[in-house]
Amino acid sequence: MNAPVTGSDDLIYAVDDGIAKITFNRPQARNAMTFAMYDQMASICEAINADRSIKALILTGAGDKAFASGTDISQFRAFKTAQDALDYEARIDRVLGTLELCRVPVIAAIAGACTGGGAGIAACCDIRIGTESTRIGFPIARTLGNCLSMSNISRVVSLIGPARTKDLIFKARLVEAPEALALGLLNEIVPDVGALQTRALETAKLVASHAPITLEVTKEAVRRIRRTLSRDEGEDLILRAYMSEDFREGMDAFLNKRTPNWKGK
Repeated sequence: MNAPVTGSDDLIYAVDDGIAKITFNRPQARNAMTFAMYDQMASICEAINADRSIKALILTGAGDKAFASGTDISQFRAFKTAQDALDYEARIDRVLGTLELCRVPVIAAIAGACTGGGAGIAACCDIRIGTESTRIGFPIARTLGNCLSMSNISRVVSLIGPARTKDLIFKARLVEAPEALALGLLNEIVPDVGALQTRALETAKLVASHAPITLEVTKEAVRRIRRTLSRDEGEDLILRAYMSEDFREGMDAFLNKRTPNWKGK
């Protein structure tokens, strides 16, 4: 029996004939993620793991401007201590780890911008389908001056390699759809949002028709092969970024729509 439809105004969850779908529903904010949205996504993945009637999960963003543009920057205003930074990264690692451990194939249907935390979510997915307007990246070096979680770094390196990961982050650029396809950040490109939703559902139905145990063990085997940095290994790096003057400057500049003045400390 399928799970009941649940959700909120900001994150819509529905299940139809064994296909689950999460929609990030803040188009006015380019689907930026609140902490509540992250936690709800993780709870949904846990519920899916307990419901064998669900065969696949689609993640998508409302509208055509963005899949998800990362964590809502206003939520960083409360950061005061080193523990705030560590707690934030622990939360992101927990949420994205839960998404990655979701037993069913997870398909990201990506229209428009897929940046920061949104790109981190996409990297956890098994199949990523974009449109001709899709752009993917982690522009933190020119916006906030923070860092990716250790698990996110590990996932991106696994997808595109260490040299390309550094190129992507150092240059703070958003990769256009054709390059994203060539790099492996996308598996497929379709013309527009209408075609995207159709193709995502077709793909979900296809994988849902296949042997679920084969898919589950393959997914887990691939995850185990990848080397993932632990939070302990990266705690000093997280604190160096989030406790820096540059992070405070980057956050203030972003919220006030001005160019940051980086100090390197």
